Parts: sequence; structure tokens; C-alpha cells
Amino acid sequence: MGVEIIFKIAAVGILTAVVGQVLKHTGKEEIAMLTTLAGLVIALLMVLNLIVTLFDTVKGLFNF
Repeated sequence: MGVEIIFKIAAVGILTAVVGQVLKHTGKEEIAMLTTLAGLVIALLMVLNLIVTLFDTVKGLFNF
């Protein structure tokens, strides 16, 4: 759970940026915005999963 999650989030960001730029240059700004929004949601879900894991670890540590 170390560096690989950072690489996954970076890969989602790079892929989203490339697809967004290609769509903007082809004149499809609305779809580019939706693509960027989808990439953001995917990255936030990855981070949310890490936060849930952190809370479970803290809960287990203090035996709640």
C-alpha cells in the first residue's frame, strides 16, 4: 500500500489530462469536462478507500 497507490493516482491524472486535451482540440469541450470530472471521481474514490482503511486500523488499534 505504499508507492503503488501514488502511481495509480498519477496514472489516472495523466490519462485524464491527455484524453481531456485531445477532446478539447477536437472541439468537444463538454465531453472533455465530463472526462476530467470522471477522473477526479475515480481518484477521490481511491483516496476514500485509503481513508476507510486508516479508520479501520485506528479503530482496531484502540479496540472500539
